[in-house]
Amino acid sequence: MIKVMFVCHGNICRSPTAEVILRDLVEKAGLGDKISVSSSATSEDEIFRGKGNPVYPQAEAELNKHGLTGLGKTARKLRRNDYDEYSLFIGMDSENIREIMRIFGQDNKGKVHKLSEYCSQIGDVDDPWYSRRFDIAYRDISCGCNGLLNELRSNYKL
Repeated sequence: MIKVMFVCHGNICRSPTAEVILRDLVEKAGLGDKISVSSSATSEDEIFRGKGNPVYPQAEAELNKHGLTGLGKTARKLRRNDYDEYSLFIGMDSENIREIMRIFGQDNKGKVHKLSEYCSQIGDVDDPWYSRRFDIAYRDISCGCNGLLNELRSNYKL
């Protein structure tokens, strides 16, 4: 099983959007038994008393426009021991990559990547929490997820 973990700062906008998009692509491709998808945060900003906040309403609204939903998803923090449990960690921007590396300490198996590696049309995926451009974030994340799925199919001969 290939296990993909998307990571952003709070796990309420970008990374859950990526989780939902890739999971949908994986299911439509009939690869649900081969690829597992999750998401997490580099911070605890959206986690209170051990409970994570749900997907941000505007991110959920953008998912809904595309026939998708993040209902039931709650924020969770990336943990050091996740490194051994997942195949890939995909950060949304350079800051996420730095924070992932801070949490893990090292990446001796080459598991940590930025989403833009899978879509030449994007750079860092801007945080829509600040930009308010949930449509642009969705577009960029969708491009990256499509490229990532193609890469997984190629590398793992799926």
